[in-house]
Amino acid sequence: MKVNDSIALVTGANRGMGRAWAAALLQAGACKVYAAARDPATVDLPGAIPIRLDITDAAQVAAAARECADVTLLVNNAGIARGGELLAADGDDVLRHELETNLFGTLAMCRAFAPVLGANGGGALINVLSVLSWISLPGAGPYCVAKAASWSMTNGIRHALRAQGTQVLGVHVGFMETNMTAHVPGPKAAPADVVRQALAALEAGAAEILADDLTRQVKRGLSADPGAYLLPPA
Repeated sequence: MKVNDSIALVTGANRGMGRAWAAALLQAGACKVYAAARDPATVDLPGAIPIRLDITDAAQVAAAARECADVTLLVNNAGIARGGELLAADGDDVLRHELETNLFGTLAMCRAFAPVLGANGGGALINVLSVLSWISLPGAGPYCVAKAASWSMTNGIRHALRAQGTQVLGVHVGFMETNMTAHVPGPKAAPADVVRQALAALEAGAAEILADDLTRQVKRGLSADPGAYLLPPA
């Protein structure tokens, strides 16, 4: 899919990677970019069209699909990372919270906008995933489960939308320079660089992009013996 002249909607577009998506799409020639956020007043990107959207609110998702019926490119960027351990006393509550946004909220957007994309010629759908789709880290167990489920969901959506000509791109990346990972030490990818790679992959017709060295290393290690997902975190 070509970004130039596309009409895009980016969830979680008021900061971090979401803002980088919206800015890059405008720069690449998208003729309209809807910048979705729980509070549209926090969207400060010139040229973007702020819309109110909490992807866990079914009524707001339905309203967005009606109001943005010209969309040809959906970027499911919105997500949360609450931390926590699966075996902790509150593990179930934290996991449900992670799944509600990272899995079910994203799926709700896919479901609501699938007919929109189909009516507009097929278009494309991008789901922002994670290297933690494949491995689990201490202190992030619920998030890892949610991202693994989101990866599987993305693969299922890809098959479901193939007949209507919708390209589905999964973006896997490790830690990025955003508020969500400000507490994490070590090297991090720049959101603008991740978005640049993803848009190039989109225009090349790709189904998946591994946007940093860590993600590429982990993906290679999945078929090793023992697999990367069996090894203790480095």
